[in-house]
Amino acid sequence: MKIKTSLLVAATLFSVVTMTSADTLTRQNGAPVGDNQNSQTAGPWGPVLLQDSHLIEKLAAFDRERVPERVVHARGTGVHGYYENYVDLSDITVAAPFQGEDKKTDVFVRFSAVIHGHQSPETLRDPRGFAVKFYTEQGNWDLVGNNFPVFFIRDAIKFPDMVHSLKPSPVTNAQSAARLFDFFSHVPESTHMLTHLFSDMGTPKSYLNMDGSSVHAFKFVNDKGQVKYFKLTWKTKQGQQNFTAKEAQEMQGRDFQPLTTDIYTRIGQNGETASWDLYLQTMEPQQLDDFDFNPLDTTKIWPESLIPAKKIGKLTLNRVPDNFFEETEQAAFAPSNLIPGIEPSEDRMLQGRLFSYADTQRYRIGVNAYRLPINAPRNASINNHEQHGKLRTTNSSRDVNYQPSRRLDLNDDNQYKYVQTPLAGTTQQAPFYKQRNFAQAGEKFRSFSQVEQQHLIENLGTTLAGVPEEEIRVIISAYMYNADKNYGTGVAKFASAPISKVKATAKQLLDVQAEREKHAKKVAEGFSRIRYNADL
Repeated sequence: MKIKTSLLVAATLFSVVTMTSADTLTRQNGAPVGDNQNSQTAGPWGPVLLQDSHLIEKLAAFDRERVPERVVHARGTGVHGYYENYVDLSDITVAAPFQGEDKKTDVFVRFSAVIHGHQSPETLRDPRGFAVKFYTEQGNWDLVGNNFPVFFIRDAIKFPDMVHSLKPSPVTNAQSAARLFDFFSHVPESTHMLTHLFSDMGTPKSYLNMDGSSVHAFKFVNDKGQVKYFKLTWKTKQGQQNFTAKEAQEMQGRDFQPLTTDIYTRIGQNGETASWDLYLQTMEPQQLDDFDFNPLDTTKIWPESLIPAKKIGKLTLNRVPDNFFEETEQAAFAPSNLIPGIEPSEDRMLQGRLFSYADTQRYRIGVNAYRLPINAPRNASINNHEQHGKLRTTNSSRDVNYQPSRRLDLNDDNQYKYVQTPLAGTTQQAPFYKQRNFAQAGEKFRSFSQVEQQHLIENLGTTLAGVPEEEIRVIISAYMYNADKNYGTGVAKFASAPISKVKATAKQLLDVQAEREKHAKKVAEGFSRIRYNADL
C-alpha cells in the first residue's frame, strides 16, 4: 500500500512538473521552483546548504546585475583610522584585534547608502552601511554592518526580491511606494526594520553622528575550541543627529551630498577625529532556544535587558583617502573575510551574504580584488595557488601551482580548522521558528519621544498613502497596529486605511503567525536537545 501511494505521489509530482503553467516561478533552466521563501537548511538550527541551487543561482544572478556600480551600497564614503581594544578577550576568542588591552589595529571604514545609486542625493531615506575592514596580523577581517541593528528579511533567498522592490521599476525607471509596499505586504517580519527606516534615523545628518551594528550574530572561538555567539554595536561618541523629513528635503537644494561634505570638511580639512565605542554581547550556544524569539533572526535585536552589552574598545577615524577611486571605490568588503577566532553563525541572512558579497567583488573588480593595496592584507603576502585572471599584477616564478606537493612546502594548518558544529534533522525549506514579527517593533516605537513617534507615523503614513491598492495600505497599517495600537492607528489615518479593516487584518496576521509558530515548533521538536548535546 505504501509503495502504491508513493508511486501515485511521484506520478502526480511528475505531471505537475511536466505541465508547468505560465504562472509558475521557474529557475533559469525552466524548472519550477518549489519554495521561493525559505532556503534549504540542515535542520531547523543548521546552516544553509550549498546544494540549494535555486538560492545560489538567484544570488549569483543578482550579484551580476550592475556594471560596474555596486548593486547595493553604491554611494559610499571611506575613512582611515584604527581600533583600540580595551578588554582582553583572549579567554573567548583567538581573534587578533581582541588579544590584550590597548592593542591597536588599523582599519578602513566605508559608510554608504544601501538602495540608492552612485550619484544619488545623500539625504534620501535609506539604511546606511557601516563596514569596517580590520588589517590584522591574521589577515583582514571585514565587519560588514549597518546603522540599524536589524534588517528587513531573515532569509537571503528573499534578498534579490526585496532590493528589486526598493529599486526603480524596470519599466519606468522610477521608484515607487506601490512596489516596495506590495512586496513588504507579504513580509510581516519587515515591521521592525520599517519602523527604524521611517523614523528620523532613516535620514542621518552625518555618518559621524550615527551608530553602527554587526546586525548578524557571529561565533567567537577560543584556543580550546569553545564557542560563544556574539553581536557588536558601534555607539557614536559625537552624539546621534538626524534630519527630519522636511530638513532632508530642504538640504537637497543646498548640498545633495552633505554626508560626504561633512567627513571631508571635519576630518579632511579641519583635522578632526571621530570615534565610536564598541559594545559586545555574547551568548552561549545552549541559550539559543531560551528566548521568545530566534537570536539568529536578523529582524531581531538582542535586548540589553536580557543580554547585557559590555564596552570593549574604541574606533577612531582620522584620515580621508588620498584618492577616492583607488581606495573607497575599490574597497572590497565581504562578511566571508574572516580570521581565526571568528566564524559565521547559522543566521540564514548571513549564510547568503557569505557567498553574495564576495561574489559581487569578484564580478565587480575581479578575482584579484584582494591584491589591490586597499584590500591587501598587511601581515604577509597572499600565498596560495590561485592564479591568472583580470588585472593580475604580481609575478610568480614558482613552478608548483598545486597542493599537496613534495617539491614545495606550502601546507594547510589544522589549528585553523573551523570548529565542529553538531547538527540534527533533515534537509528542509521551512520558516523560522519563533518569528515574533511585531513585538520588538512596538518596543522601538515606544522608545521614541512623542515628537519622534509623530515623525515616524507621518513619514510612513504619507508614503504609504501613495499606494493605490487599499488592501496593501491596510496590511502595512495592520503590521504597525500589531506592533503598537497607537502606531498602527496613526499610520492608518495618514494612509487612508479604514481602521476597522486594519484591526481585522491585524488579528488575522496574529492568527497566521501563531499557526506558523505551532507548525515550526512541531518540526523543531527534539532537534534542539540534540543540537546542543555537549557529548556531540
